[in-house]
Amino acid sequence: MSTGIVIAKCRKIYLKTMKIRLILLAFAIASSNILFAQVTPKPVEGLEIGNIAPDLKFKDPLSSLRGKIVLIDFWASWCMPCRMENPNVVTAYNKYNKLKFKNNAKGFEIYGVSLDRDQANWVKAIEQDKLVWKSNVSDLKFWQSDAARIYQVQAIPTNWLINEKGIIIAKSLRGPTLEAELDKLLVN
Repeated sequence: MSTGIVIAKCRKIYLKTMKIRLILLAFAIASSNILFAQVTPKPVEGLEIGNIAPDLKFKDPLSSLRGKIVLIDFWASWCMPCRMENPNVVTAYNKYNKLKFKNNAKGFEIYGVSLDRDQANWVKAIEQDKLVWKSNVSDLKFWQSDAARIYQVQAIPTNWLINEKGIIIAKSLRGPTLEAELDKLLVN
């Protein structure tokens, strides 16, 4: 057999071997992508950004607002910093309540949680500060409020912003930072 024929046969065997290796390599890559694919973990309930916000089961439960962007706002009638912040919250509510948000969120709502213990003072503050949203809730237990315990509230005012799926997307938003965060969520 001539050297040229031997080289041709070796080349043919080499090419077949390389084809098989490439097929095996492609299979290995495809398999590893399937086996080691990045799986997004399901959010867990908690108080950090990315967690599912714990439900609050007042007459109007927090979960009844799913599908909307919601600000969970802890405040009280006796809290002067809260009362000073209320005009900013009212302005944000009036500006964003009916607007269109990304991910088909159906508007913006506020879930106002009061740490009051006197119903008359609480209701009077709602009227004075024009807190016109539907969900103003309180168990009138002051700092022993179930909601304050669940959300580990140590000081007020404080808040959490949740998306249409009930996932916390921001917290402790005050003044212009609330509107800036809501602007990011608007449909362009």
